[in-house]
Amino acid sequence: MTKMTVPKLQAMKQQGERIAMLTAYDYLFAETLDRAGVDTILVGDSLGMVIQGNDSTLPVTLEEMAYHCLAVSRGASSALIIADLPFLSYQQSPEQALMSAGQLMKTGHAEVVKLEGGTEMAPTVEFLVSRGIPVCGHLGLTPQSVHQMGGYRVQGRDQQRAEQIKNDALALQQAGACAVVLECIPQPLATEITKLVEIPTIGIGAGSACDGQVLVLQDMLGLNEGRAPRFVRDFLADSGSISKAVAAYVAAVKDGSFPNLEESYS
Repeated sequence: MTKMTVPKLQAMKQQGERIAMLTAYDYLFAETLDRAGVDTILVGDSLGMVIQGNDSTLPVTLEEMAYHCLAVSRGASSALIIADLPFLSYQQSPEQALMSAGQLMKTGHAEVVKLEGGTEMAPTVEFLVSRGIPVCGHLGLTPQSVHQMGGYRVQGRDQQRAEQIKNDALALQQAGACAVVLECIPQPLATEITKLVEIPTIGIGAGSACDGQVLVLQDMLGLNEGRAPRFVRDFLADSGSISKAVAAYVAAVKDGSFPNLEESYS
């Protein structure tokens, strides 16, 4: 497989080719995902919950993100590596975001950084992009704001909030973001945003119309039994091995059979 790059990822949207993304936090899983044809690997601050056992992503440090990102980079030769900027590593100022992003790229070998927030973060996105750092946005349910939102709840169900999320997506695009993750928003809203913006939309609990899909690896392997949200499918149950489960996930994203209506929010 050839190396995935930001321009190639953006071209996939224009060509109507769906993007398969999964999280990974270590070398062996990164190697497995890469071999199965995942387009991009997200080294998510979700590691705070699935690796460290915290009840949120907030305790994760920049140094921990760089550590896990470097491990992933050693196992992924083809997939594009996107790394989360953790809580309080970018919100203070664009200059703080630049230094944090630089650490993830220099120390962790990240190729894209992801940050949460819309219009209020657009100046920071523009600041980073103008200095050669690709940025992926994240809208809807933003886990670093879990306490402000009152929990992990679907966002954008009322008209005012839906309009705000649409405006945020346009603001991120205008600022130069190369893609945007849409988490836990109604499928009709995600469909509208996907048509509205020229950059790829990556859905997680946002329906099938997004340009791509992402899941937490441990969720799609059924390790979060009894606590998995409705948009998660256990791909390991019928696959027999982890590598086959990942390949099944990639195939289901590519042919549009994942997620289905039951795995989406109306």
